[in-house]
Amino acid sequence: MKILCFGSLNLDNVYQVEHHVRSGETLASQSLTQYPGGKGLNQSIALARAGANVYHAGQIGQDGERLVSLLKENGVNCKFVLQSQERTGHAIIQVDQNGQNCILLYGGANRTMQPAWMERVLAHFESGDILLLQNEINGLPFLMKYAHEKGMQIALNPSPIDGGLFSLPLDTVRWFLLNEIEGEALTGVKEPKRICQKLLENYPNAEMILTLGSEGVCYQSKDQKLVHPSYRVPVVDTTAAGDTFTGYFLAKISAGESVSYALECASKAAALAVSQEGAAPSIPTIEEVQRFDFPARE
Repeated sequence: MKILCFGSLNLDNVYQVEHHVRSGETLASQSLTQYPGGKGLNQSIALARAGANVYHAGQIGQDGERLVSLLKENGVNCKFVLQSQERTGHAIIQVDQNGQNCILLYGGANRTMQPAWMERVLAHFESGDILLLQNEINGLPFLMKYAHEKGMQIALNPSPIDGGLFSLPLDTVRWFLLNEIEGEALTGVKEPKRICQKLLENYPNAEMILTLGSEGVCYQSKDQKLVHPSYRVPVVDTTAAGDTFTGYFLAKISAGESVSYALECASKAAALAVSQEGAAPSIPTIEEVQRFDFPARE
């Protein structure tokens, strides 16, 4: 089975700050580091480090070649990465003293993809293959409709949240991978247990994977309901935690592993990711996940 991550490729400018800047405030940062990033890139690397057969499709500007090199170094097939005349997308990320982040995105080349090119990319994939999407690129309605018609299985990480999500053909999604904020935006419900239930009421054939930070993760489908705790690790930077979880979960599911094992493996990988700085650089290898020995939270 092949996994196609059709997603963003960004350059992340990470600022260490005392607290997230407030409206009208000018704040001096303690440091600035540039990392490769973008939810698409992070998730492709997580998939590859977890052992999946992953292809990345997306667009960069002339300033984005280092991103392609990084994907290739991690075993991601980049034959569907196209160079655009637009600048590579980038993010401004503030990380506070507690490791929490806030992010400002500039779409750039991620938002200039054409339907004809998307169709040519999808022609290389078959029924049963997985298409992984986030909300940092344009063309999601076309990609979802066309992939669904081909019989591909669609995994959606609906981040970042915006009004366009509600016009997507969400009934084509097999796996929703989302956090509490995204879950509340899609359902209008705050209680985690009710978020999964509400999503299932709306999309009864889908599987819901709701990450809850230090509270762990909830999984629910029409046939199964599971919870898995988080792990006690020092929190340095949460930037790529969700992307790491997404990549590891889908990698294990695509390999035929059980949902419970996929949740365990993805939770350990995400815990390791938050204990390191940066986005893509913080994503652990499968060997690091297998050596993981931190205790689970009660």
